[in-house]
Amino acid sequence: MLRSVILAAARSKKMEQFVGAAPISRSLVKRFVAGKTTAEAVAVARELASKNLLATFDYLGEDTLDAEQADATRDEYVRLLKALKAEGLSHMAEVSVKLSALGQMFDEESAFARAHEIASVAADAGTTVTADMEDHTTTDSTIATVERLREDFPSFGTVLQTYLRRTEDDSKALAYKDSRIRLCKGAYNEPETVAYQRKLDVDLSYVRCINALMAGEGYPMLATHDPRLVEIAIDRARWYDRDPDSFEFQMLYGIRPTEHERLANEGYRMRVYVPYGDQWYGYLMRRLGERPSNMMFFARSLASKS
Repeated sequence: MLRSVILAAARSKKMEQFVGAAPISRSLVKRFVAGKTTAEAVAVARELASKNLLATFDYLGEDTLDAEQADATRDEYVRLLKALKAEGLSHMAEVSVKLSALGQMFDEESAFARAHEIASVAADAGTTVTADMEDHTTTDSTIATVERLREDFPSFGTVLQTYLRRTEDDSKALAYKDSRIRLCKGAYNEPETVAYQRKLDVDLSYVRCINALMAGEGYPMLATHDPRLVEIAIDRARWYDRDPDSFEFQMLYGIRPTEHERLANEGYRMRVYVPYGDQWYGYLMRRLGERPSNMMFFARSLASKS
């Protein structure tokens, strides 16, 4: 019930205004969101690179309903990618794009065209793009769009969410050569008909999907903060005789930063998911909604940088 309340609040403008005015919100945003501007995002990329940490940048925004806003989102990604290239950081950083922020909800073809432009600039900069996954109603559309984009940009990545019952099959189908799949648990309020509701079932699905991706020829990107799943992934990589550079871990900016550095120092590819921009409210609320226990986790993170 608490998870449903949190996720409903993520869509409430009144709640957004209330949370935005609270003093603690400024601390939350500063800790978990890398500022509002391109320059602030580049500064974070530079800091992470100095610690041998990779990054993927998400310019916050979604559910775009007009072409002007979608164009503005595309333009910001282009601006960021060019800035990363100019700073010599693009080999350490990619971008994550929500297709809904590029117009998926009102014109899938225009969303594809904008994503194609972003991918072209990324390729010129020597880096890649990953399409974020949203609620289950967009899964087929997102996968289909990414498959089209891979015709010109084979390394264009996408996300699979292990709370969806379909994801084990999707993992097997998409684990082909050159594919890049980020595996996460999922952050939307989904019905039982399509998604597992118990944490244990979601975790077991995650393990099955790790096996499917590790057994394939693609590049798994394992997004989890769960120490058990990290160790299982390391074990599965050894089982499938994978080199440390044939997969990576991903964790959110501001959460378990000492674990980021530990994994990087042990020779694993560790990428930090870095959100930036002024549309921070929905992002933070979904992070809380992923697991209501995250509320305490965020509170502890504010008190300690470990």
